[in-house]
Amino acid sequence: MASLVGCELRDGIAIVTIDAPPVNALGQGVRAELLAHIQEIEGRADIRAAVLRCAGRTFVAGADINELGKPPLSPVLPQVLEAIEAARIPWLAAIHGTALGGGLELALACTARIADNKAKFGLPEVALGMIPGAGGTVRLPRLIPMSEAVEIVTGGKPVTAPHALAIGLVDRLCETDLLSAAIGFATELAGEPKPASLLDRFCRDAEEVDWQGKAVATRAKARGAEAPMEALDALKENLELPAREALKKERQRFLRLAASEQAAAMRYAFFSERNAGRSLTSIDSVPADLGRIGVVGGGTMGAGIATALLLSGSEVRLLERDTAAAEAASARVKNMLDASVARGAVSREAAGDAIDRFAASPDETALISCGLVIEAVFEDMDVKRNVFSHLDAIMPKDAVLATNTSYLDVNMLAETTVDPSRVLGLHFFAPAHVMKLLEIVKGRNTGGRALSTGAALAKRLKKTAVVSGVCHGFIGNRIMAAYRRDCEFMLLVGALPAQIDAAMRDFGFAMGIFEVQDLSGLDIAWAQRKNTASTRDPSIPYCRIADRLCENGRLGRKTNKGWYDYSSGKKTDDPEVTRIIEEERTRAGVTIHSFSDEQIIKRILCVMQREGQALLSEGIAESASDIDVVMLTGYGFPRHRGGPMYLARYESASALP
Repeated sequence: MASLVGCELRDGIAIVTIDAPPVNALGQGVRAELLAHIQEIEGRADIRAAVLRCAGRTFVAGADINELGKPPLSPVLPQVLEAIEAARIPWLAAIHGTALGGGLELALACTARIADNKAKFGLPEVALGMIPGAGGTVRLPRLIPMSEAVEIVTGGKPVTAPHALAIGLVDRLCETDLLSAAIGFATELAGEPKPASLLDRFCRDAEEVDWQGKAVATRAKARGAEAPMEALDALKENLELPAREALKKERQRFLRLAASEQAAAMRYAFFSERNAGRSLTSIDSVPADLGRIGVVGGGTMGAGIATALLLSGSEVRLLERDTAAAEAASARVKNMLDASVARGAVSREAAGDAIDRFAASPDETALISCGLVIEAVFEDMDVKRNVFSHLDAIMPKDAVLATNTSYLDVNMLAETTVDPSRVLGLHFFAPAHVMKLLEIVKGRNTGGRALSTGAALAKRLKKTAVVSGVCHGFIGNRIMAAYRRDCEFMLLVGALPAQIDAAMRDFGFAMGIFEVQDLSGLDIAWAQRKNTASTRDPSIPYCRIADRLCENGRLGRKTNKGWYDYSSGKKTDDPEVTRIIEEERTRAGVTIHSFSDEQIIKRILCVMQREGQALLSEGIAESASDIDVVMLTGYGFPRHRGGPMYLARYESASALP
């Protein structure tokens, strides 16, 4: 078996290299070999300093997730870090790629840190239902300001190398040869007295943290997840306990959380996302060239798709009906790029480069050089069929044609083409340049080249791809339509919108179903209901409450009134909505009863799970975990709950919510 950790000596500097692809995770084998090298180096008088680095594309990107939730294997990471920290010689961490979780804790145990200028650093344990377990909450606030440590530990988001340098997380950045720079830095460290351990320092600027305010903000953002609050408490313990006692408390907290139900659910979510769209990996067809991609339609969704494509490095040619519409689409794309700059998602230079690769016009010949064209026009079958028929006539025969439809039949769209094998659905979620989910819809005749193009596009856009068959609403919208419909029936028999929304928020959703409808617009679902009215099963009761709101011009936030009233600038309950609900109850002649929050959530989950099972039985979804990925990534299902199908498998009905 190949060694996972190697060591070589250059002029008294030991170069210790972790080589455990793909991400140099700190599994038991790596820990054992690394500790052995530390102990050997410690006994050699000819070694003056050590550089700790990694082979491959990244520094240590975390722990071995397969070990989490299981009995710890010796040596545990804290033992390795203690050996580095107690060493007689200085250790320098040379970081490229990402230093995440245990990887950052490993770097913190070293005397100093140098990194290339594209490296990223983070403690993302809260995303797996845990907190750092090898000193992250103890060493970090002794190296950087406590306010920065709070953001890194409770938020779980990585920071860039320039920011890491500014806050003192790294000592130097390198733009050229990282190893050569690290050897030079280590040589300098060897000629100086070794500084005190971080554990012998005081926390930095802890008095500047508003702990009460931070607790309120963290609790609100966590929406029922335990780990962020536990992380905040662990950081605060540094103010009350000696560092080594805080280390023990942190480890106890980590082990308890690692064995929790929430951590198990979040590990399931992690692996489900990693395995999503598994069938796409078996396709051996060559995808279309994605260097230049066409988009038809420059409304909000089309502009969002174009923005996502530009940020991935593609050239984009957007087709609109006339010059004025093309100019409006260009303005939307520019505004989206500007907003991305404002929130720090992309640099001003990158946004400028992106807009240089964009062109919008009414000239359809601009599409001909594109390997993929994505249709994003109005959600109407006749309109979309006309677009596809025309694209089929003008595009080269090897071009892939995709629709961004949310509900419509991809097979019917493909029928307008001579070669339906080149047609697939690419259902983006709004905003398309932000949301991480992409439903790749496989039609009856969709071929391997089209599917491999969808898979390659998802990878290029860094989106999570899930394969769906053809049905009304595909996976996510079909499930959402089902539980939205049932929530409206709950209104008929006694619940109110605010109660259902509150129950969903308490369960962990960011918003309730009626709040979501107001945000996206009630007219969207109304149009779908009208389009399918002729095929509606008359034996299934139909609730008219939402239709009446739309008929009264209550379309949501866009009209300042929907399920709620927004006229004052704030969401408020509206007596007019209650009146309509009560009138519909009287018309339906139903028996009214009260609902508890638990009953509301059980009912919503049961509808989700029943519809999910139908999707599996019909062959629309490839796996139960794919359904959970869609609900987690696209519809705000609380991650610490795992997903509706996960709950169906791992919790009894009496245990919910």
